[in-house]
Amino acid sequence: MGTRFLPATKAVPKELLPIIDTPALQLIIDECVGAGIDHIVVVTSHAKPAIEAYFAEAPEVVAKLRSTGRDHVADHLEAIGRDVKISFAYQDVAMGLGHAVWCARDAVGDQPFAVLLPDEIMGDSSLLAQMCDLCETTGGSVVGLKEVPHEEVSAYGVIQPVGALDEQGVIAISNMVEKPALADAPSDLIIIGRYVLTADVFEKLERVQPGAGGEIQLTDALRMQAAEGTFHGVLRDVRRYDTGNPLGWLTAVVEIALDDERIGPQFRSWLQDRI
Repeated sequence: MGTRFLPATKAVPKELLPIIDTPALQLIIDECVGAGIDHIVVVTSHAKPAIEAYFAEAPEVVAKLRSTGRDHVADHLEAIGRDVKISFAYQDVAMGLGHAVWCARDAVGDQPFAVLLPDEIMGDSSLLAQMCDLCETTGGSVVGLKEVPHEEVSAYGVIQPVGALDEQGVIAISNMVEKPALADAPSDLIIIGRYVLTADVFEKLERVQPGAGGEIQLTDALRMQAAEGTFHGVLRDVRRYDTGNPLGWLTAVVEIALDDERIGPQFRSWLQDRI
């Protein structure tokens, strides 16, 4: 619902808040394309028509741009949603991440699939690509990981590892603990918003009992998968931005703008003068 970005999100879905001039959702799609994914299922709400409108063709706008010589912008608009198939699934009641994933079951079918939370932006597609390859190789689900200071683990879902990280940053997982007490945390490795899951997770989600606020937690279904079969995590050194709150969003905009070849040099010069 984007409550941390009100009043802006009263009219604009947080998934469409711009990172410079590109909606966060488009950066997620670009990450998927870079990892070889060719079908995107957007889990949304009927209360967010702007998300579907973003993918709709806009021939009048394109024609106007071309008539004024802005062909590069027109080409960019026409490319939205062209490189991948876009489907929509609807979660009109906020019942948790697990329920959101379950709502996409008909569109996904019985194939392995990735789950990307659009308020976490990665610097490139390398983590997702490695996770997809690992899922294909092992036949089990995979989660993205981040190492945090031990005093912070109680704010996250924490994995219980089996053995140590290998040289590719891969580790076997036997269990997950949601927001453990510091003394009970099984590791300092937390789950981030990248998952590659086998389709049996849908059957697990049907068995999950609602928790606080009536929400269906994805972690509960993943715990069942880890108990019954192969399950891994991947820790990789890739830039990650948490845009789920205003400060995180602003940090992402600034860092990405500094690296942008179009405006980066000017922005850096202005920023240096300003501070």
